[in-house]
Amino acid sequence: MVDLELIHTLTGHQNPIYTLESNADAGVLYSAGNDRGVVEWDWETLKFRRILCTVPSSVYALYAIPDTDLLAIGMRSGDIFVVDTVQQVLKVKLKVEAGAVFCIKSLKAKQELIAVGEDGRAYIWSLNSFELLYTFKISDTTVRIIAIDAQEKCMAFGDKGGHIYLVQTEDYHQVAAKQVHEKSVTSLCFMADSLWSGGRDAQLYRFSYPGLEMQANIIPHMFTVYGIMELGDSPLFSTVSRDKTIKVWNKDLKLQKNVSRDKGVDSHYLSINTQAYNSRLGLLATAGDDKMIKVWKVSLD
Repeated sequence: MVDLELIHTLTGHQNPIYTLESNADAGVLYSAGNDRGVVEWDWETLKFRRILCTVPSSVYALYAIPDTDLLAIGMRSGDIFVVDTVQQVLKVKLKVEAGAVFCIKSLKAKQELIAVGEDGRAYIWSLNSFELLYTFKISDTTVRIIAIDAQEKCMAFGDKGGHIYLVQTEDYHQVAAKQVHEKSVTSLCFMADSLWSGGRDAQLYRFSYPGLEMQANIIPHMFTVYGIMELGDSPLFSTVSRDKTIKVWNKDLKLQKNVSRDKGVDSHYLSINTQAYNSRLGLLATAGDDKMIKVWKVSLD
């Protein structure tokens, strides 16, 4: 049996929250959105630590660069600020050519930082020098999401038109492209040797890769699926949605837990846009348009 117990609500944001990012090694949870600032919370005490930095635009993406103290902040303006979270200083300022930045990831083995956004292009910088190495076109429309498999061999991109694109990380050669969703792809996740995709059409798909052959399909929520996230080493994953619910599933797509205000839980009352998980503490954080961060204890009996 799976249980999600609400243990704390973090307040202080004055506007919708679009993104959460966990740095479990540092014991820190970051949040950002329309407030034009990045907030730092303590995972252990579940208390406000500080405003890490202010920024000139709404924040759509946060990414803690592994094995560093650096946090990459992607903005509506097209800027990416890379901030040293220990010294609390701006290390470098990057920028895409046009439009907003919606997602940031990295390849540890290649020491490369990847960002995508409104112009449908991928941008690759060196993590050593932060020099722009190359850029390539993925789509004619906005690309909102990136996922990378555990072996760092394959990267998936999802665009506003419902297409998924698979790219080899070795040389960024495209190996597959397929329209999957009727509307925008809003979440992607590699797990259980498959690629999982959620969209604005409220659909959830499971695909083989690199062939993108459909293995399963369900309608997990009433509206947009804004997050698909594996819950550590457990056989479970969670989804969040514009329908204001949090759901926990096993990888056979059997629903294990459904959390919402309709079920008498003090959950979110507006769209849930993002989630983050601390596997060491077994804590799931969710946030969205109601400006609050809810922290849940995940229990597996």
